[in-house]
Amino acid sequence: MVASWLVDAATSYNHSSLENRDSYSAFVLLPVRHLETILNWAFKALPDEILIGFDPLDTMQMDAEVIEACCGAEHDGDLFAGQSFVIGEPHLVNRGNSFSVHHVPEEWIDDLFSNNRGSRGARFTHWMHTHPNCVAIPSEADADAAQHTDGVDMILGIEFSNPDGSVFWFDDVEGVRRTLKPPARSWRRWGRRRQRTVLGRSSTGHRIHGLELIAYHRTGVGINVLLVDDEGIPHGLNMDSR
Repeated sequence: MVASWLVDAATSYNHSSLENRDSYSAFVLLPVRHLETILNWAFKALPDEILIGFDPLDTMQMDAEVIEACCGAEHDGDLFAGQSFVIGEPHLVNRGNSFSVHHVPEEWIDDLFSNNRGSRGARFTHWMHTHPNCVAIPSEADADAAQHTDGVDMILGIEFSNPDGSVFWFDDVEGVRRTLKPPARSWRRWGRRRQRTVLGRSSTGHRIHGLELIAYHRTGVGINVLLVDDEGIPHGLNMDSR
């Protein structure tokens, strides 16, 4: 079962996604349980980055009512591969710093990218990487890497303080910020008065202060993200008419 704070955060995030849907030409549906798995990997890897690959879940096509509810005024239904399917299981591909995380070690190739992946071989459709202590805004290297992606690229920004209490949060970057956090009433108990809010603590001893999540296409346009349950329905979206 997904942690309650993350469900609350997903609901709040989805409200923002729906309110701003006209600002995006396409969207993706990411199961929140996959995001929880990624967060666990990311927190264990701090302060390193991680790289994750996904394929569309071809057994779960997007619900027609969800598509209607989430499409913006400028919707492009044929922008990237796998666009009509919910995103499938995450695969941890690499871990390292910003100079190495986009490169897969040669010794991993046979194990991670075997022939059972079919005609796509070593290529995943969608990708995500983390930005430890940096906002979720694409760098120039991120934009270059996205040119080789058939689907979308996602970035998970993680604001944290080190076990010794030192903090470095790089946010002097222009771009659209998408915060992923529960309403104040849900996470206030994690913090202390007159101190920075703490969402939780990683197994490495780092205190997690904030999260951001965005997606973008290789053409440079932003992609809206909605966090869904196991049935592909965005958390917080009223689908009583289904």
